[in-house]
Amino acid sequence: MNDIEFSLIICTYMRPNALAKLMHSVVNQTVYPSEIIIIDGSTNIETQHYFNQNSFKNLKYFLVSASDRGLTKQRNVGISKLSSTSQIVCFLDDDTVLTTTYFQEIIKAFQQNPNAAGIGGVALNENKWLPNLHGIKKSIYHYTFEEFFYKESYRNVIRNILRLNSNELPSVMPTFSHGRTCGYPITGKVYPVDLIVGMSMNFSRKVINNQKFSTYFEGYGLYEDADFCLRALQYGQNYIATAAQLYHYHDALGRPNQYKYGKMVVRNGWYVWRIKYPNPSLLSRFKWNITAFLLTLIRALNVLNTNQKKEAFTEALGRTVGWFSLLFNKPKMF
Repeated sequence: MNDIEFSLIICTYMRPNALAKLMHSVVNQTVYPSEIIIIDGSTNIETQHYFNQNSFKNLKYFLVSASDRGLTKQRNVGISKLSSTSQIVCFLDDDTVLTTTYFQEIIKAFQQNPNAAGIGGVALNENKWLPNLHGIKKSIYHYTFEEFFYKESYRNVIRNILRLNSNELPSVMPTFSHGRTCGYPITGKVYPVDLIVGMSMNFSRKVINNQKFSTYFEGYGLYEDADFCLRALQYGQNYIATAAQLYHYHDALGRPNQYKYGKMVVRNGWYVWRIKYPNPSLLSRFKWNITAFLLTLIRALNVLNTNQKKEAFTEALGRTVGWFSLLFNKPKMF
């Protein structure tokens, strides 16, 4: 395992405290990266100051200008700085913290699955699967898999009632795109998927040598990870390795407002749908649109049942504007 060279790319923006926690967990890994590339898009020098004050083995730090700022651009800058000998390229969000064997398990999964294009890890604090000790059956309220079950969210209960939920396994995109995002239970197994969450993406060098992150996704770049993962499928299978574990804390700094987020959910969601299914059937088009409408309506109704009324309203407004914009100004595919 130690003879495999792998690089870690971390793109960061205005999150020095979160990044410090991540770096501490990297130092404590059982297997250490051959190189660590930090691409900093911050508009102040706090993150740079942190690295000036703290030394890390194999670290390369780059502060980029405004023209290279944004997640997809920064990731592409990171790729351009890679050592030619790295065999695996790892991407982590700057608000994650790794368990000590994270990289060890990622490398192990690549070794055991030589056809792998990409492999993702699992966020322990976001995993809501429970052991199915009482034989709970699959229903509109529960989703079951192997010896585990997952309590469906309110929105998924409604989708189940209306038969608008995916029949595919989690993280596999159905023909109408709105798939299951519940991930997989912590079994230690490796599962084939289409999509890997951007917080924890690891790709073989053959993918990185042939693909770059799309510049369609600017700034925060919602779903840029899905876009890259779907295009990576040209080079092999993507997997989720449930033994590769970390924590994802969703630091609020650097995130867009809810209106912009809602608009991106719809427009970027349409874009990645058409990456995998450029010519969907009439039924798939109908199900994509009716599901997008339903999720917007549910978000709007959150104004009545949540304390974050302004956030719910502005996100629903953004989703609505995003949906109507597709009638006249669809995203241009690369």
